[in-house]
Amino acid sequence: MPSTSPTLTRETSPGAAREAAAPRRRTRILALPEARWAAAALVLFLIALPLYLAGAPAWAWGPLFAAVYVTGGWEPGWAGLQALREKTLDVDLLMVVAALGAAAIGQVLDGALLIVIFATSGALEAIATARTADSVRGLLDLAPATATRLADDGTEETVPTGRLAVGEVVLVRPGERVGADGRVLDGTSEVDQATITGEPLPVAKRQGDEVFAGTLNGTGALWVKVERDPADSVIARIVAMVEEASETKAPTQLFIEKVEQRYSLGMVAATLALFALPLVLGADLRSTLLRAMTFMIVASPCAVVLATMPPLLSAIANAGRHGVLVKSAVVMERLGQVDAVALDKTGTLTEGTPRVADIRPLAASGLTEDGLLRLAAAAEHPSEHPLARAVVAAARTRGLDVPPAEDFASTPGAGVSATVDGRTVAVGSPARVLDDATGHPVAAGLEEEGRTAVLVTVDGTPVGVLGIADRLRDEAAATVTALGGLTGTPPVLATGDNARAAARLAAEVGITDVRAGLLPQDKVTAVLEMQRAGRKVLVVGDGVNDAPALAAAHTGIAMGRAGSDLALETADAVVVRDELATIPAVVRLSRQARRLVVQNLVIAAVFITGLVVWDLAGTLPLPLGVAGHEGSTVIVGLNGLRLLADGAWRRARDGYGR
Repeated sequence: MPSTSPTLTRETSPGAAREAAAPRRRTRILALPEARWAAAALVLFLIALPLYLAGAPAWAWGPLFAAVYVTGGWEPGWAGLQALREKTLDVDLLMVVAALGAAAIGQVLDGALLIVIFATSGALEAIATARTADSVRGLLDLAPATATRLADDGTEETVPTGRLAVGEVVLVRPGERVGADGRVLDGTSEVDQATITGEPLPVAKRQGDEVFAGTLNGTGALWVKVERDPADSVIARIVAMVEEASETKAPTQLFIEKVEQRYSLGMVAATLALFALPLVLGADLRSTLLRAMTFMIVASPCAVVLATMPPLLSAIANAGRHGVLVKSAVVMERLGQVDAVALDKTGTLTEGTPRVADIRPLAASGLTEDGLLRLAAAAEHPSEHPLARAVVAAARTRGLDVPPAEDFASTPGAGVSATVDGRTVAVGSPARVLDDATGHPVAAGLEEEGRTAVLVTVDGTPVGVLGIADRLRDEAAATVTALGGLTGTPPVLATGDNARAAARLAAEVGITDVRAGLLPQDKVTAVLEMQRAGRKVLVVGDGVNDAPALAAAHTGIAMGRAGSDLALETADAVVVRDELATIPAVVRLSRQARRLVVQNLVIAAVFITGLVVWDLAGTLPLPLGVAGHEGSTVIVGLNGLRLLADGAWRRARDGYGR
């Protein structure tokens, strides 16, 4: 541990300070190339339009309209040509071809209007996508850009957090964000971990406590030893999962893209027929070409293609803002389909941290509860065992003065012993401490209640028993009820814990189907049995032993705070803040997204059908056809973005949208 005085001085370069202080902002509209080209096309069109309408010579407005075609049409045209090289027909190319066809028969204004509206629609789609990404990445605006690294001689150096290595020591000053996942070597402070764990109050941190990158330090200084490479930190894992979300497509989207290809080919064939047949029958070239191009525009499936992804991506963004990271649009779609739930016990329905629930001093010992806990904590203090930490934590919670221990010894599977106040204190398994398979009657009674019993002896004489249990999460019972109501089937408890502890917890939360003592493969078998019965199973877990079941399930959700790396990687979604109540909320949000997809498909079908019938049965003006086609695309896109609003999450959280 570096020797450093309490007086803290900064040695940060102005450039580094500016980099650290500069917050991420929302994507600027003109930072998007689609928006810049669309704006240029619109400005040029607005300049050319009055000249054209006023009857100015063609040399005045012609170059301006040509510039509109270039600025607004080159990007979609190039994208369409690239798609064509891959033997894929892109609707972007069809729009550009239609605009050029209009210009070829003298409809320069109509073609330019088509380009402007189409470019504007593309820009709006790009802006909506960027805003969605901004909303998701708002969660990632946590880790600082730089950290203060301490050298072996105690000197300070400001370095980018990405260059920190495991084993290095960083200094976190008051009010700064922690630069890396690590453990406190020295210092005392309170750290606001709400962004990572959802804890509403700052958490006291002292030597030996773990801290996470991106959490906010309070009024003290902390010296932190880096324990994870920046690429493996909690924040980095969140970044990877969120970025993965926008790279995948839901089954509905993939299906629509397959249909789009066939539909587009059919539409081109119909357009050619609509152009060729009237000409064979002696129709006018100009009016026939205009009708055929109008048909191609209004029949294009742009709105259908846009019907799926905006609602699902918006739902992903909204869930991410509220602490549920859904890894892909596929997962967001699947969440709304689940009709059965299997829940793990430890770390899922419970907090996963042992706590002292009962303190039972024996009458003959003459000890009070505090006296018994004081002796046990003194003996357990040097131990790293989870139960030992629970005993020491209980003593600290009661504000007890824990005396020092000498001659500490630990026996794996049995317990510990130490000399405390001149007496030999042993703490451990009743059967092992007493060397008697029958244990102790008080301990047996606690075990019947689902507790883990720990016997305390002084100089070989039993003086009391501690009952240790994993505390039930406050929202566990309400979550079980909500999930049962959503799926129509009560959730199943699938745990590797003993049957007594599982039954006791199940009774508290209202679960009747309990499957205890399961090995990892047994959990998989249970999930597969449910799925063979026609169920789409949602599995919620947190440990390595849950990973196979998470992978086998229709959808898997991992608890993120204490979840194992394997579980986090295997699961389809992660509850970052360990708030169980968000699980039924995200299922409802998924169902809202699926309903919006259906709404969008209906809207798109109505617009396309109406415009096509108008064009075939009557005379649909090209500008009106363009406006109707692009208007339907914008309506569908905006309808999908409704799920970005906080109100959508509130409705899902409060039980609407079943």
